[in-house]
Amino acid sequence: MHAFTATRTADTVDELWVLQHERVFTQGQAGKPEHVHDPGDIAVIQSDRGGQVTYHGPGQLIVYFLLDVRRRDAGVRTLVDLIEQSLLRVLASYGIESELRKSAPGVYVGNRKIAALGLRIRRGCSLHGLSFNIDMDLEPFLRINPCGYAGMECTQLRDLLAVVPADLFADAQSRVVGELLRALL
Repeated sequence: MHAFTATRTADTVDELWVLQHERVFTQGQAGKPEHVHDPGDIAVIQSDRGGQVTYHGPGQLIVYFLLDVRRRDAGVRTLVDLIEQSLLRVLASYGIESELRKSAPGVYVGNRKIAALGLRIRRGCSLHGLSFNIDMDLEPFLRINPCGYAGMECTQLRDLLAVVPADLFADAQSRVVGELLRALL
């Protein structure tokens, strides 16, 4: 991601990287060590993205946005809005009511966070992106103050559905990527 951004030219095509991470805590630039209570056997990695600490692991969709925001004539706020609105539409497609909070970026279902965002802009281009909890082990979130908020509860798509698709992860990934592409194109 860093190498891709460092070698971009004005003609480099924008990319979305869609993946899952192995179990890891990532601490953003403003991250405070006291927000990691008990990492146990999970590594804590320093990251140059915005935000505090979060957890990434199997069953969580990660989308990295490698976009030339200058070329799009958009700022980071516009990009964050686009991502958040796309996730709201995905959750609505499952019949789930979700919301945003001005004080705590991300997407929430009731009082629980289901998606986090952490971006960085370098040389007019975005790096990092979103994490969307689909079908994962949520226990590691109990070892941290997610996004720097003590007591912040997290949830996942699987726990919110009355009927779970046979391949929930693939279904959700398809919906998220589809919504993001519609919003970006």
